[in-house]
Amino acid sequence: MAAQFEPKIIGLVCNWCCYAGADLCGVSRLQYPPYIRLIRVMCSGRVDMKFVVRAFSKGSDGVFIGGCWPGECHYVTEGNYDAMVMVAICKQLLERIGINPQRLRLEWVSASEGIRFAEVMNDFAKVLMKLGPLGKADGEREDGLWLGLEAISRIVPYIRLVERERLRVPAKREELYEKFLQDEKTKEIIQRTIVDRLDSMRIRLLLEKAPLATGEIAKKLGISPSEVARHLDELATFGLIRYEAQKKAFALAS
Repeated sequence: MAAQFEPKIIGLVCNWCCYAGADLCGVSRLQYPPYIRLIRVMCSGRVDMKFVVRAFSKGSDGVFIGGCWPGECHYVTEGNYDAMVMVAICKQLLERIGINPQRLRLEWVSASEGIRFAEVMNDFAKVLMKLGPLGKADGEREDGLWLGLEAISRIVPYIRLVERERLRVPAKREELYEKFLQDEKTKEIIQRTIVDRLDSMRIRLLLEKAPLATGEIAKKLGISPSEVARHLDELATFGLIRYEAQKKAFALAS
């Protein structure tokens, strides 16, 4: 009989609330999957997107981020709202490269909620067991998966800039953030700036390996040839790529 799949899960949890809740969970002898590895951070707002990408790149099947409930952050910056925005953007990017966004989860757990911590961890483990191993279950070839994660990692500084300039909510209130992140205009901003930059970076990473024609790039990335052509025109305008007439393909500029 084949052994049951045990997903590799990394948890990035707030020191003041979620980590304390996990500690209470353990003291109370509540059961949750033993294969979840917790990393304590001072605030959920300190979880950088690169941490998430690195966890997936190293073979994690799921990433959990746990923070204080909105309005209960221990810092004046109220970093859990920043975590909400980061996770919303990251989910959209993960989906773009073929990773099920359910593999990234953000939850609020207070220091007194040991039972809630166990319930959330058990539920997350069930979701990942149903999805299966990263890559094989998401319909994405491994080479494309790693290329996509590398592309996200490279554009993180740009994402921070867009986030600071265009994805800020004036008041720190949960309902305002939820409404803002679900708004179609917000999704359009993410699509036209961050997702577009991701696709452009994926094309550049592909061309680092070998010259490719428009159709070949579209097939490898799973996007339309017209989208690829638009990105190629932009990259050529900035002198980042060139067209090799003999090969009928695009290559990185020397």
